[in-house]
Amino acid sequence: MVKEAARIIINGSRFMTYARILRSVAVTAFAGWLFAAGAQGQSIAVPWSGLGHDPQHTALSRFTANAMNRIVWQAPMDLNPQYDGNDLYIHYGSPLVTRSNTVLIPVKTWAWGGFKVEGHSSTDGTLIWTQATDYILPSHDWLPSCGIALSPKNRLYIPGAGGTVYYRDAPDAAASGTGQIAFYGMANYAADPATYNANVQINTPITVDRYGDIFFGFQVSGTTEAGLQSGIARISSSGSGTWIAATAAAGDANIVKVAMNCAPGLSNDHQTLYIAVSEGTYSPGYLLALDSRTLAPLAKVRLKDVQYPGNDALVNDDGTASPTVGPDGDVYYGVLENPPLSNHDRGWMLHFDRTLTQSKPAGAFGWDDTASIVPASAVPSYSGTSAYLVLTKYNNYADPGIGGDGVNKVAILDPNATESDPVTKAAVMKEVITIAGVTPDTEFLAWAPNAVREWCINSAVVDPASKCAIVNSEDGKVYRWDFTTNTFTQTVTLTPGVGEAYTPSLIGPDGTVYVINNATIFAVGP
Repeated sequence: MVKEAARIIINGSRFMTYARILRSVAVTAFAGWLFAAGAQGQSIAVPWSGLGHDPQHTALSRFTANAMNRIVWQAPMDLNPQYDGNDLYIHYGSPLVTRSNTVLIPVKTWAWGGFKVEGHSSTDGTLIWTQATDYILPSHDWLPSCGIALSPKNRLYIPGAGGTVYYRDAPDAAASGTGQIAFYGMANYAADPATYNANVQINTPITVDRYGDIFFGFQVSGTTEAGLQSGIARISSSGSGTWIAATAAAGDANIVKVAMNCAPGLSNDHQTLYIAVSEGTYSPGYLLALDSRTLAPLAKVRLKDVQYPGNDALVNDDGTASPTVGPDGDVYYGVLENPPLSNHDRGWMLHFDRTLTQSKPAGAFGWDDTASIVPASAVPSYSGTSAYLVLTKYNNYADPGIGGDGVNKVAILDPNATESDPVTKAAVMKEVITIAGVTPDTEFLAWAPNAVREWCINSAVVDPASKCAIVNSEDGKVYRWDFTTNTFTQTVTLTPGVGEAYTPSLIGPDGTVYVINNATIFAVGP
């Protein structure tokens, strides 16, 4: 159909270019995907169900962001944040929003762990309910997240101790039925909870599919009666569980764990599960494709450096990169470069087809970043043929030991076109538009005169209706990035600014914008 349409126009009197025809067809296909996603009952129909909005982690909002004029309300996400100087190396789980517009927040309660989940009114932040969890963090360097998830049937899932999961069936109400489930069976857990609590920890956010089945990674540090090994778990909506060891899933005895904070991603038909596994805390690894119903291995790809393709890329447990699945099924996953610092510690946003058999153009930044999807129609200046584009952080760190110029940006990239990266000269995704931060970074100005504060982004929400994204900065401000003018059209100051682990942004059903800055969630609106 595409070739025929192009032939008719080229041979006729019309002068629409071939590229415009391709893009028109592609955008139509993208719109069809977006409609089908809602029609098929995917959790894309939930205002915000988990990291990156949906099981594909697209960060595409179905709702238009309100004007960002002020802080409407705020609430702590950490009752005892532990600072390292002026830095906060703690990952916070993504807040969620129900269809009835209740905001669900995982809250850290003491210095090095301890969690509860709170339900707040979106209107003024009034606390509706609190549910404690005995979730125990896995061993770590930077403190991992407590990643909750919301099913299409409005059941909230919360990580618990011993690899168990708690649920709450009425997250909009002050009172609710609750329960606890285990992927290896509650009878096994009940027989020896102390052993399971000591030896089994969930180490990724939970992902939920359109049927209410949940998926997560877990670590095992000792012997259990059920014979558990670190791996990937699935619990069906009815409560039955299964699991596969990371070693077996990868078919490689060197693989010992699921990458820390790596939320499992699902294909658009929800039949394939994507997750990263590694040899340790800062080491080589694979991106895996598993059957989402059985966890049987389907495919794997060794994660490789882009500049030095003979080298394994590195998976770092201090990050939160998770697979993003595009409308065409392509998969994006962020890694660190190898040799270390050879790409200014920016890493790569690796890019594969849905079967993981074909490597495609990579982005020039991937460290601690989960890509967001941008419809091509939301970027008026774009004239290429791709149906959708990819939004990533684009920091170029100014630390003398790293080598960057400190001109930290956010970028929208064309996943199907390339250019030469100015840092490494590697072929990378072509920049469509980029924009630098606006606040000078006084720490580095003596030797990097153009340095600006870092963008504090992992999974930035995209508002296609308004042709914009909501981006959070370590300068303590949240910005509306307008794709039409490539400018920041609105800014709200949240805090004085702090160096921190990267955070998600989201939009609720009433258009309220939610961002995390300095251990606090802020609701921003008119």
